[in-house]
Amino acid sequence: MSAAAPRPLRQPLDTLATGAMLLLCVCWGFQQIAIKLVAGDVAPIMQIGLRSAFAALVLAAVVWRREGARVFSDGTAVPGLIVGLLFAAEFLFVAQGLVYTTASHMSVFLYTAPIFAALGLHWLLPEERMKPLQWIGVAIAFCGIAVAFLGKGQPEGHAGAPNMLLGDAMGLVAGLLWGATTVAIRKTSLSEAAPAKTLFYQMALAAAMLLGFAAATGSDGFRYTQAALLSVGFQSVVVALSSYLAWFWLLRRYLASRLSILSFMTPLFGVSFGVLILDEPLDAAFVLGAALVLAGITLVSGAELLREKLRPSR
Repeated sequence: MSAAAPRPLRQPLDTLATGAMLLLCVCWGFQQIAIKLVAGDVAPIMQIGLRSAFAALVLAAVVWRREGARVFSDGTAVPGLIVGLLFAAEFLFVAQGLVYTTASHMSVFLYTAPIFAALGLHWLLPEERMKPLQWIGVAIAFCGIAVAFLGKGQPEGHAGAPNMLLGDAMGLVAGLLWGATTVAIRKTSLSEAAPAKTLFYQMALAAAMLLGFAAATGSDGFRYTQAALLSVGFQSVVVALSSYLAWFWLLRRYLASRLSILSFMTPLFGVSFGVLILDEPLDAAFVLGAALVLAGITLVSGAELLREKLRPSR
């Protein structure tokens, strides 16, 4: 029996990776804005279901062309089902949460995912045990969540957020599910699967569940306005297909901890776009809580890099 091939070494970030992450963060920060902009024409759950269906069809063709009839014979089918269900549930909470809360709030609470991923990996994988500095980051992030939730539930005069606390809670659950998805991928054979295949499992399950949910709840209407078509097209081609494939490609070539640090620009873009484009109000408690959350996540994901910078050179 031949020995298993060694896993490829991940590289530190270079100009290509940094530039790509900047574009991805802008794209991801804008996706909640794109959904909210046309929510009157297409329900958020329908938008995400449609974009997932488009991506799933394209990815199915790519994966089938590459692997043919042996596509499910590599041991990834069961992990793929689990990851797909987690991914679908995550975006179910994102879509429903955006009905109640603002895009700014959703951007921050969704990106608590690294905290939940770090906790899950700490308990499941010995090599992922967190250091004291990372535990401090977890504590700071959860303090930030508490501060944000204890603040004003709904800004005065903001009719677009009838029950902001419920929407914020859904965003936090979505972040938990995203973290669980990361743990599931890291813990199973999907960690070394082709990016297109991992993404296919996620998009296929999301399309089936979200479109089914939209039909069952009467949220499957579509007003064919120019804005709606442009928004769904952007989400389908740029967000659901191109950006996630680029993310998985980066994860297979560069150090995940470095990429995660840069990904924290996403909620900053999301909040900025929400204020500038949607005129969403920000209260002091949420701003303070968001700052604590981002600081905590930075400590959790950037602890290794910080230790390297502080380590005395020989």
